[in-house]
Amino acid sequence: MGNVITLTDHEFAQFQRFIFEAAGITMSPAKKALVSGRLAKRIQQRQLNNYGEYFRLLASGNDVAEVQMAIDLLTTNETYFFREPKHFDLLREAAGSLRRHGQAFRVWSAASSSGEEAYSIAMVLADTLGEAQWEVIGSDISTRVLARARTGHYPLERTTHIPTGYLKRYCLKGTGAQQGTLLVERALRQRVQFLQANLNDTLPQIGTFDVIFLRNVMIYFSGETKQQVVARVLSLLRPNGYFFIGHSESLHGVTDQVQPLMPSVYRKVA
Repeated sequence: MGNVITLTDHEFAQFQRFIFEAAGITMSPAKKALVSGRLAKRIQQRQLNNYGEYFRLLASGNDVAEVQMAIDLLTTNETYFFREPKHFDLLREAAGSLRRHGQAFRVWSAASSSGEEAYSIAMVLADTLGEAQWEVIGSDISTRVLARARTGHYPLERTTHIPTGYLKRYCLKGTGAQQGTLLVERALRQRVQFLQANLNDTLPQIGTFDVIFLRNVMIYFSGETKQQVVARVLSLLRPNGYFFIGHSESLHGVTDQVQPLMPSVYRKVA
């Protein structure tokens, strides 16, 4: 057995600064064990002696792929299909009311992680709008989770909240070697586009949207970063468009571009 490497407070502070500068994420002292656990394997794989050496490798700027790997490890969130069902009921209503003739109905999952949210959105739109024009874009800072999202392949336990009708229409159950897994069917996968975006930086040219989901991301940002990120994201929301955030989050004092409809649901002022 190799020696167990300890993450010192000084090293933890270095990684706190690293992830704040890279992604605008403020990590509380409570996250020290998470940082230690998630980076331990990389230190082993790179045959380094401690967290300080790993930080110096990242800070050297010589290994862009490793920097991306560290960002991926420190920003990945667990998610599941149809989280907050009420949001999807409202999405169904919005798809009916905001549809404009000859213009695609567009939804952005702005922190899509491994894709469950984006595919949940796509199932609702496929059901509600059918062959009408609609688009779903999922973005995340982590290239690793985006690669997983594009496969549309998930463990069954992550899919328990998918309505039965949608399971039958849009998902394939794994058999044999794939037992215990589920695959989102190809036609639906092809309607969802995943791309990398750092919400703390200039956003890619992705157009404007009728509905934007920015859920369970702001909890990681400081007050000032939160204001900047929300302003950047809302600049892509069409007037009267819907903005969904996580239930543990609030836009109080963050923006005056939207009006609250109910907890965690806002509408952009026309």
